[in-house]
Amino acid sequence: MEHDWVTFARQLRSIAQTGQTYTTNHFELERYRQLEVLTNQMFAVLADVPVSRVENFIIPDAGYATPKVDVRGAVFREGKILLVQEHRDGRWALPGGWADVCEGPSEGVIREIFEEAGHEAINPRLVMLKDRSMHPYAYPTPDHVYKLFYLCDHVGGEFVPNTETDDARFFALDDLPPLSLGRTIAEDIHQCWAFATGEVTTVSSD
Repeated sequence: MEHDWVTFARQLRSIAQTGQTYTTNHFELERYRQLEVLTNQMFAVLADVPVSRVENFIIPDAGYATPKVDVRGAVFREGKILLVQEHRDGRWALPGGWADVCEGPSEGVIREIFEEAGHEAINPRLVMLKDRSMHPYAYPTPDHVYKLFYLCDHVGGEFVPNTETDDARFFALDDLPPLSLGRTIAEDIHQCWAFATGEVTTVSSD
């Protein structure tokens, strides 16, 4: 039931954003703005946090409402997966982040791996596309997110301190650290491994 309410609030927020983009009527514009405020209040109630936290959490956006794109890189070495320790929660995730404007997603994932993990990777291959809302990621988000997973070949490198991550290490698949479940779930890692080993050969999307 909670998942349904999050979906309803996300849809209302989309209507509010798109309405503010296309309406030319002053009164309708004000109603769409009120609807946006109400959806923020709904998210605050669902998450049991102040409205100010919701407003700071939502990615600023305008225009026709479309899904956000999150890119993640799966880099294996001797059967182990490269993970980064997130600065925000101290937990671990596949390196990655939001896709940037004027940069292809495959370029972006290589950059993210280097910036967050300090490791160089090449030959990115898209192996999965997931609708975040259809999988058990933690912390419902007001944004509709598509997650793109790229399998990449490892070249080398070592962790370099940065503002986003606190560490980077390779982990055995049967001994994963506590994961940052809003970013990466164990299923993501094992599915990427299935592609790396040839157990699965077609791009997965859902």
